[in-house]
Amino acid sequence: MNIDQALQTFIAESHELLDDMETALLAVGTAGPDERVESINAVFRAAHTIKGSAGLFGLDHVVGFTHVAESVLDEVRAGRLALDDGLVALLLGCADHMRALVDRIAAGHSEPDAGLQAEGMPLLAALGDRLGREAAPAAEAPAGAAVPAGPGCWHLSVRFGPSVLRNGMDPMSFIRYLGTLGRIVRLITLPDRLPASADMDPECCYLGFEIALEADVDKAAIENVFEFVLDDCELRILPPASRIDEYVALIRALPEEPFRLGEILASCGGVTLHEIRQALQVQDSSRDGPPRRLGDLLVEQGGIQPAVVEAALSQQRKVREAPGRERQSVRVDADKLDSLIDLIGELIIAQASASLAARRTADAELHEAHSTLTALVQAVRDSALQLRMVKIGATFGRFQRVVHDVSREIGKQIDLVISGEDTELDKTVVEKIGDPLTHLVRNAMDHGIEVAELRAARGKPAHGSIRLNAFHDAGSVVIEVEDDGGGLDRERILAKAVERGLVESGRTLSDAEAFGLIFEPGFSTAEQVTNLSGRGVGMDVVKRNIAELRGHVSIASRPGLGTTVTVRLPLTLAIIDGFQVGVGRSVFVVPLEAVEECMEYGGGDGDWIDLRGEVLPLIRLRQLFEIGGAQPPRRNIVVLRQGRDRLGLVVDTLLGEAQTVIKPLSRVFAQAKGISGSSIRGNGDVVLILDVPALVQQSCQRAAHSDSVVA
Repeated sequence: MNIDQALQTFIAESHELLDDMETALLAVGTAGPDERVESINAVFRAAHTIKGSAGLFGLDHVVGFTHVAESVLDEVRAGRLALDDGLVALLLGCADHMRALVDRIAAGHSEPDAGLQAEGMPLLAALGDRLGREAAPAAEAPAGAAVPAGPGCWHLSVRFGPSVLRNGMDPMSFIRYLGTLGRIVRLITLPDRLPASADMDPECCYLGFEIALEADVDKAAIENVFEFVLDDCELRILPPASRIDEYVALIRALPEEPFRLGEILASCGGVTLHEIRQALQVQDSSRDGPPRRLGDLLVEQGGIQPAVVEAALSQQRKVREAPGRERQSVRVDADKLDSLIDLIGELIIAQASASLAARRTADAELHEAHSTLTALVQAVRDSALQLRMVKIGATFGRFQRVVHDVSREIGKQIDLVISGEDTELDKTVVEKIGDPLTHLVRNAMDHGIEVAELRAARGKPAHGSIRLNAFHDAGSVVIEVEDDGGGLDRERILAKAVERGLVESGRTLSDAEAFGLIFEPGFSTAEQVTNLSGRGVGMDVVKRNIAELRGHVSIASRPGLGTTVTVRLPLTLAIIDGFQVGVGRSVFVVPLEAVEECMEYGGGDGDWIDLRGEVLPLIRLRQLFEIGGAQPPRRNIVVLRQGRDRLGLVVDTLLGEAQTVIKPLSRVFAQAKGISGSSIRGNGDVVLILDVPALVQQSCQRAAHSDSVVA
């Protein structure tokens, strides 16, 4: 891994850690005592890891800012500072600023601009107030600036491995970051391992360092500086007031294990390294008798309590007994996955072409080989699509922050309830659904949830509730945004629609049609404009963005009880199992998961048939798309299901199942109703993919209109 690749890994991991940090901060308010402690520790670990990683790349401005936030978190962990709502909001702001710093690094800038620095100063001042000192100078200090020193100096003996440079690590970056802990009093470079110039490899590291560090820190803090290179260096740390030869003797005496007993005891704070050394000497002198445990000797000397020894031994046993685990995951660039899906799409089209060629021959061996190829291509397709499937929980988790911030802004008490976070769908869908969901959640908070006084008057709890839920249904993903607010005012919506000329006065609309009017461009019933809503923009964009994902959005509302917005999305935008139908010389594809059954249709001109005692609305594709040609005497009906609604498509012929590679429509056909995309058959013909939700909606509207006319 070169330095550029390592930096990209730092950027990606920093974003993940900042997400974890935000999630943990938002969970503090509702967590129990044990969960609260774990959340605080998770926030601290995230900040500490980002600071340490940034130090490796010489990103001193990130190190400086994060160090101050980490200091506040350290006070919280120690119980000297209360984590109240104000501090949570401050730390969330710090996380946002850290994200902005990382984003600027991702854009290719190693230093912040003046505007970004100015944005950080109020945060530093607020952090300094919490610490009871001025924080800004500490954050702006160079990497080697001094901090209050503890008694004596730590001595570090560092020998970097020869391959450290090849692994993308810069030894000097570790030294620079070490300076952020305190003051490097003395640094001696040891070139003893340098070979003759003719034998020198420019990609190998031959240098060692002896360092005297003045800092009021513990050993763990110093080790953390080198945590990314511990496997590729020899590091010995001598605490203040101990001699180098004593420490060397100690290291040689300890067994070669990942966690040595002496280091565990020292990190517990129950004994010093000097006391351990004395115990080792006693242990060595008693080798003629029965072997004695180091922990027993320390207890006899009075240097440590038995409980501490047992805790250390327990941790050591866990490390020894833990099985070695290989890495179970690997990072893959998203563009590579997209390229793989595109190639598999072309493979499917080529396989369909080969299928047609095979059908024109009577070669049994060729048919068998083609059948095997088809099964393998389908397996490869399924595996590749599974690689792009991600859980929607990460997207849902972001709304904890949205609800936290917006509820404070508008002065309402609102809780967010999340369910179905393990539901998986294509990463492309997840990436594009975030903005529409954000608007739906904000709209529910501003328009849906009432103020506390009005809720109390209606017999509701003071805290409003918004629920995000996701689940699979018939090959699609359904996302629900539900609030327990006052619901939509149907009459007010209709009055506004008549006023704007969207609906004729006196026309009767179903609830679905009436509520659907809020998705019209510029439509708003808000009496005043706020920072969140009231300008008549947003909901039409929500509907358009969901439609671009081949999805469908609907609204159900009950006066005084709340509103539910339901978004139905396809699992993937790339490749689907399709069912081909023919009308005249035209071929259409229906997503296979929407097909319930097929049957013969004797004829007739009605808009519905009796299907086993139930009314089945019909849509005739020949009439819908104005396809000419003679109509065959006997046709077929494809029964489609979308949620609780069913629909019958009247077609000429049934052509069977086929893997379908989805190709986007050009802008010329983007507004075509009932069509969601196109595909290419094996013979090169272009076929259209039907938009089942749009067809079902059209059928329902036609049925509702017929009922109103009859009435």
